[in-house]
Amino acid sequence: MSTRTVRLATRGSSLARRQANAVKSALETRRRSVELVAVETRGDQIQDELIHRLGRTGAFVRSLDEKVMAGELDGAVHSMKDMPTEVPEELVVAGLPERAPPNDVLLTPGNQSLSELPSEAVVGTSSLRRTAQLLATRPDLTVKPLRGNVDTRVEKLLAPALQREHEHRLESESESESDSEDEDEAEDDPQEWFESLSPIEQRALEREVDTEYDAIVLAEAGLQRSGIAHHIDYHQLSPAEFVPAPAQGVIAVTALEEDAETMHNALDHPPTRITSTVERSILSELGGGCVAPIGVYARLRGGNVNTVVRVLSRDGTEEIAETRDLPVEDHPSAAREFAADLRERGAARLIERAKRDTPPSPSREE
Repeated sequence: MSTRTVRLATRGSSLARRQANAVKSALETRRRSVELVAVETRGDQIQDELIHRLGRTGAFVRSLDEKVMAGELDGAVHSMKDMPTEVPEELVVAGLPERAPPNDVLLTPGNQSLSELPSEAVVGTSSLRRTAQLLATRPDLTVKPLRGNVDTRVEKLLAPALQREHEHRLESESESESDSEDEDEAEDDPQEWFESLSPIEQRALEREVDTEYDAIVLAEAGLQRSGIAHHIDYHQLSPAEFVPAPAQGVIAVTALEEDAETMHNALDHPPTRITSTVERSILSELGGGCVAPIGVYARLRGGNVNTVVRVLSRDGTEEIAETRDLPVEDHPSAAREFAADLRERGAARLIERAKRDTPPSPSREE
């Protein structure tokens, strides 16, 4: 029995490999093996720029797709929210596995909710959309740049509080050495405390940080796929209110058309394809790409696709927002009509202003 090997491009980060491994598991059969090939992208190469300053959308996508179009690899695994809305003519989106949670989450060392954060609390994010929605809800917050993979961002949040606790325990241990032993003193033993920490907390303890964050905002899908969601507490932000990026939580596999059928049959989840088509059609019609704060979230409800859109100014002081039920049977054109209506109502003005605005240079992140 002959076995065919399908070679898939993936980014080399831990999260990307976890996503690609999920695709690998779904695609492999007794007659088909799957090999993952790590490809470095422009987004990986440029470490001192925020996502929206990397140029057009596709900073994490093009290098992978070029390998497929050149015939070197059979397909590429992407986070769909990173993909340009226009796919190269040579390629198709062959498979969309079932979507992970689409919403964002708020992480704080003390497990506070967004409303519980103190005035002028420092919140870290690299996203224009998250920044605008945070400021629209809490204009008193201070939003500062944050880059790195999911683990790195969480470690930067946890590090200061853990380091202060460690210093406190070391001081207590030093004081106890000069005093009589107490039966409860073992509770303050720094080594036992360190060993009780989760792996990500242990790594955070060793990390040097320039900015102390009171909170950070991440995608729940990334948190789960990184394998650290069960190690930390977080607050889910409602996707109908704190509206996620189009196709957030969706994995997409691109391929040449002649190779697409097999991947489609093995991977594709029809509800995910419908909702992601609606979200990306709206984004394409609005034309904001990654340079404007745009949130789009669609969910199936019977014969309709309930869709909410928020287009904001970068400072969150202005926005155009609406929720509409779109018919499933005509969802692509209905989505484009919805976006066109929003453009006429003022979304186009906000997007053009965002394109003209030049944000201040971000502080260097790792």
